[in-house]
Amino acid sequence: MNILQKIKSPKDIKALSQEDLLELAVELRQAIIGSVCETGGHLASNLGTVELTVALHNVYDTPHDRIIWDVSHQTYSHKALTGRLDRLHTLRQYHGLAGYTKRSESEYDHFGAGHASTSISAALGFAAARDMANSDHKVIAVIGDGSMTGGLAFEGMNNAGSLKKNLLVILNDNTWSISKNVGAISKYMTGIMADEKMIKLRNEVWELTGKFKRRDKIRETIRGIENSIKGLLVPGMLFEKLGFRYFGPIDGHDLPLLIKTLKDLKQIPGPVMLHIATVKGKGYLPAEADAFKYHGVSKFDKITGTMAKGAPSAPSYTKIFGDTMVELAAKNEKVVAITAAMSSGTGLVEFSEKYPERFYDVGIAEAHAACFAAGLAAEGIRPYVAIYSTFLQRAYDQIIHDMAIQNLPVTICMDRAGLVGNDGPTHHGMFDISYLSAVPNLTLAAPKDGNEMRAMLHHTADNDVSGIVAIRYPRDNTPTPMTAVPQKIAWGTWERLTPPSDIVVLAVGTMVTTALGFAESFRTKGIDLSVVNARFIKPFDYEMLLQIHNNAKVIFTIEEGTLRGGFGQAIAEYLLGNRYPGLFKAFGASDQFVTHGERDQLLREVGLDAVGLSEKIESYLAEHYRQTQPGFLQKLIFRRTESPKKRETVKGLSLTGTDEK
Repeated sequence: MNILQKIKSPKDIKALSQEDLLELAVELRQAIIGSVCETGGHLASNLGTVELTVALHNVYDTPHDRIIWDVSHQTYSHKALTGRLDRLHTLRQYHGLAGYTKRSESEYDHFGAGHASTSISAALGFAAARDMANSDHKVIAVIGDGSMTGGLAFEGMNNAGSLKKNLLVILNDNTWSISKNVGAISKYMTGIMADEKMIKLRNEVWELTGKFKRRDKIRETIRGIENSIKGLLVPGMLFEKLGFRYFGPIDGHDLPLLIKTLKDLKQIPGPVMLHIATVKGKGYLPAEADAFKYHGVSKFDKITGTMAKGAPSAPSYTKIFGDTMVELAAKNEKVVAITAAMSSGTGLVEFSEKYPERFYDVGIAEAHAACFAAGLAAEGIRPYVAIYSTFLQRAYDQIIHDMAIQNLPVTICMDRAGLVGNDGPTHHGMFDISYLSAVPNLTLAAPKDGNEMRAMLHHTADNDVSGIVAIRYPRDNTPTPMTAVPQKIAWGTWERLTPPSDIVVLAVGTMVTTALGFAESFRTKGIDLSVVNARFIKPFDYEMLLQIHNNAKVIFTIEEGTLRGGFGQAIAEYLLGNRYPGLFKAFGASDQFVTHGERDQLLREVGLDAVGLSEKIESYLAEHYRQTQPGFLQKLIFRRTESPKKRETVKGLSLTGTDEK
């Protein structure tokens, strides 16, 4: 059978028999495995939600009814069933399908997401908007147990419970130890409580008790008995106390049971919580055996599950960070590491194993991680908070209010700064320079390679550094080999990497290697560019900046981040305030969100690759001096040439008003 190929929209699912629905689930799993093995992506989480996705689109009238997915990395089945099956092979590829829900991609993607714990709050917004419009569609939020560690989820639940809007929250639980509850008793209890006849009987009893004088007392007794039974048999009393009617847990892979339960719950008014138990990686043995490994994968062999290995390369910044943290902990007993459900992603697995008493994974709770670190620092501990740049945005108030105002020494380690690749705009770390540069009592650094990052980390552990130190580094491999012994760094200083010249390039972090590359190509044309490693973004190395201000005739800045509020804008402010007479141009990402794709593709798209930058700088110099001071340009770039004839053949720049090169 090939049922999946016949599904053009969710309407086609509603006509299927139970047998066909079960076959559809099997085919969906094969389609997901087949696509992800070629593209990479989130595998285990998607395999765990196949039956749930089929049931949702079978029971509900989508897109009229709204399904809001938390994080939405588990929506590959959803995409396949909503007209995107033929593009599933383009998942997370440049100009292909996004790895998350995306409003501009499909009318079935009602709310985009890439960060956790947002679905309940967003769904409540959808429900409130529905009621304001006097509409009658259903709103369903799907959230995982991991996302329930985020405070935003409980804020949403608390508000939903008080507003009493008609809303279904499905808790997809694939981690909690609840297997003993997913059995006959739990299934029986959920079936009874969700059954339409039971609901009708309960409502009739409720109305009947209203005729008695002691109705409040009687109703309280009935409610207490019901809650006692639930509390004894199911783990749902927390949700009941927050104002939700709780049902479950039930087997999230029992498709007929899911469909029946969802149909029954459609009739219940107010906020409802359905708790389902699923298995990450369901239906693919390698992923079932190691869901952690197969959560997010690169390309792999579909038969064996073996992941593709590239050529040996330099270690990643993430690996260097993890190794360095172990070094710091060995020599300083006050060093602790904190992460927000990203121990593997931030490279802290070895640290957690060697120093478990000094390792804290706080769950998907970045704001708490930051405030927790501030409390530790206030008592003399040396906290290192490892959070992706994009996720650190969620802790901005704590950085200002809890760390900076009190000038507490916390080291923030921002992995995935800059363009991260296939995860796209929700995960690119393009804004940290802008949002952190505004904060007092904060040092912002961007190492040019792994050795420099290691040196910065050792410096913060060995010295009484004042205030916050935030270090940004990419999802990439270090461009240079690692030294055996940690290097030293002159704290707060920039570094000249090529001799001084009239044209200066201030490069930040990853852009240093890029700048050195195109500076070499300019040198072969007889043009000197002085490359400066501006490793401290805030505060500047004002001594070197003053020298550059006084001597350079052209200054360029390059950063892997947004231009607005970035390093280049801060340099421009300094130069303008000090009446710099020369030329200045900043290069970075423009004021827009960058799509998903391989990192080198995205660097080309935003013009931050070596070729693109070289062309832009060359064009800028040629155009400006052709129109204003062609004689000055000749002096600028020909000082090292040997003869007039050679000067006429310098490759790459038009030095007059003609088209001659």
